[in-house]
Amino acid sequence: MKSGSLSYILPCNRLPVQLMSQVRVYTSNGQKKDLGSQDTNGSARGETLHKVETVKPVLKKREYGPKYTQNNFITGVRAINEFCLKSSDLDQLRKIKRRSPHDDTETFTVYLRSDVEAKSLEVWGSPEALARERKRRKEAEIKYRENLFRNQRLLWEYKEFFGNTKPRSSTAAMFFKGPGKVVMVAICINGLNFFFKLLAWVYTGSASMFSEAIHSLADTCNQALLALGISQSARTPDPSHPYGFTNMRYIASLISGVGIFMMGAGLSWYHGIIGLLHPHPVESLLWAYCILAGSLVSEGATLLVAINEIRRSARAKGLSFYQYVVQSRDPSTNVVLLEDAAAVLSVAVAATCMGLTSLTGNPYYDSVGSLGVGTLLGTVSAFLIYTNTEALLGRSIEPEQLQRLTEFLESDPVVRAIHDVKATDMGMSKVRFKAEVDFDGRVVTRSYLEKQDIEQLLQEIQQVKTLEELEAFMLKHGENIVDTLGAEVDRLEKDLKQRNPDVRHVDLEIL
Repeated sequence: MKSGSLSYILPCNRLPVQLMSQVRVYTSNGQKKDLGSQDTNGSARGETLHKVETVKPVLKKREYGPKYTQNNFITGVRAINEFCLKSSDLDQLRKIKRRSPHDDTETFTVYLRSDVEAKSLEVWGSPEALARERKRRKEAEIKYRENLFRNQRLLWEYKEFFGNTKPRSSTAAMFFKGPGKVVMVAICINGLNFFFKLLAWVYTGSASMFSEAIHSLADTCNQALLALGISQSARTPDPSHPYGFTNMRYIASLISGVGIFMMGAGLSWYHGIIGLLHPHPVESLLWAYCILAGSLVSEGATLLVAINEIRRSARAKGLSFYQYVVQSRDPSTNVVLLEDAAAVLSVAVAATCMGLTSLTGNPYYDSVGSLGVGTLLGTVSAFLIYTNTEALLGRSIEPEQLQRLTEFLESDPVVRAIHDVKATDMGMSKVRFKAEVDFDGRVVTRSYLEKQDIEQLLQEIQQVKTLEELEAFMLKHGENIVDTLGAEVDRLEKDLKQRNPDVRHVDLEIL
């Protein structure tokens, strides 16, 4: 259709294509007709010259569906457990070497999931038979666990009866150094203090001495709880707890803080209020003063042990004494430090109030001393509850340390940018680092090409003539480039851990 100097082609189910003097018409159903040298648009009049239309080859899009597992790899352990196979069954399958996700090995063997599924059907005959075998093995596993628990209990009873001659374990050795040693010393000293203070209270009837006895009992129980937390934190990670049991120390310290508040502060306040409401004369305080003096010496010795341990640990981490305590880097030692500091101050408060009662004969001073000790314990418990709750919630690391980690990653040539950076303090100097990384595909590809034979690669390119050959070439080298990207991620994670020992878990997500 012609209008002025412009020509239009009306839409129809036939697309005219003119090449030289030959016209090929492609119909909508894909059929082709050769019309020879006939010009269907009036080319005999020489008025219109049509442009040549070329049909571009297009690779057919492959539909994978909502669930596609034909290219999945699984390990031999999964193949045996999930598909009820034997190791001899896997010998007949194709073995594929892949890059290992573990730091101790470079490569490991995997199998195609489709091959494993086909082999399982060959072995068991049908999916129903495979499902029955899985159910039977599940029941056997549950029964095995029940028997294992029963056998462990019998073994424990056997050891109790005949005595345990097993050499000292590494868990027991934890209580002879570091925080474990501090906690054990505190347990022994506070236990003796509680016994002697209790005798002094029975002899004198002093409210302040009762508060001191309750204080020592609370310290002893709480530090026994800390010892349990230390022993549990040394357990190795398992499938249910892949990041370990380190937080057991913070949980024990948190419960300890609550115990101090309820047993120590609560009973001291109660006894002090009762003394104010119903005062009674106090007997001779000589023995009470002697026991308080001994308690002051013993509590001071434990306090010095805790201070020295915190100073040593803070110096190793490059922190000040105050930063180490506030950040709750070592919750067990922190509890001992604060409890013993409160014990020393409460001994001074109790001795002062008892002295005023002895000089003036007024029992109200003694009751006020009980309230003062309770307030002091309440303050310590509130601090412990706050710091351990913050640690359990997963607080971020210091901004300076986070900046160093970010700068280290950004200085690598393979990284373009880093986004959504999160670094969580998991407790006990363990950091989990997560970031979304924008990788430079050109650098990754160049890293792959540097390891290839360029002449051979050029020959492969020159041999590509068809779509099938192009697809095979791109799939081969595309998969290798993706493996190279994975190796770069592993390298960055390994370097990050080596330069920052506190970083134990690294998750780099490709953006």
